Amino acid sequence: MINFILKFFAMMPLRLNHLIGSLIGYYLYMSDSDSKKIVHKNIQTCFPNLAKSEQQDLIKKSLIETGKGLSESGFIWLRSFKDNAKHITKTTGSEHLNSDQPIILLVPHFGCWEITGRVLSIDTPITFLYKPLRKAKQEALLIKNRQKQGLTMASADKKGVIKLQRAIKNKELIGILPDQDPGEEGSVLAPFFGTNARSMTLLVKLARKNNAKVLLTWAFRLPKGKGYELNLQPVDILSEQGSIEADVALMNQVIEDLVKIQPEQYLWNYKRFKSVVDYSS
Repeated sequence: MINFILKFFAMMPLRLNHLIGSLIGYYLYMSDSDSKKIVHKNIQTCFPNLAKSEQQDLIKKSLIETGKGLSESGFIWLRSFKDNAKHITKTTGSEHLNSDQPIILLVPHFGCWEITGRVLSIDTPITFLYKPLRKAKQEALLIKNRQKQGLTMASADKKGVIKLQRAIKNKELIGILPDQDPGEEGSVLAPFFGTNARSMTLLVKLARKNNAKVLLTWAFRLPKGKGYELNLQPVDILSEQGSIEADVALMNQVIEDLVKIQPEQYLWNYKRFKSVVDYSS
């Protein structure tokens, strides 16, 4: 069934794909879905100074972007990397990939994060960290659709970390999406939009250990299915204090600053603050 849905969305042009995705998102908003409840709690937590009407508007816009993210998965996954690249209308910052330093791509769950590694791996090998799925069939489907050509997936465990370190030594790019709650191991509590969130330490540890250049990497989703704008921006996430806590706080601030540019394109339907916020209320 999942394969059929992915193929269905892969067949249509991106404009129609995003139109249907928008309708899915609008349904999530109107149906009082679980996604809406999570988004509502996150928006309340992160934007407490917005009026209720402004919060509701952001919730609706966020769920519409969530719908587009769902529908575009098939479009991105089941088409070739070169076809994906055709939908990048503009790339900013690619010159930063030319460096003698190791490079780590800091890729938040913002815009169309799935397309970033696929397009960049056309020209250079990339190893991306990912969280394995619990169900074997879904895990196999994920690997089948993500791990292709110059894009390698590394599981978020000791073996995966070794794979990332090996890629760094081979002067290959690595990519990490650090804005998820990894559990107590390998994380610290650090502020994100003014609230402590359990945050991954791996990216800052690898950056400090390898004296790596960190590039904030994201793809803005353009309106009306017009494509995506790919961006790579050098960021400093290593604090003067040199502590893990301070480094992670800087990393979270970098992500927060990006999200504020176009907050509806962030993944708000994830329980980002589950360690400190009660999502059941």
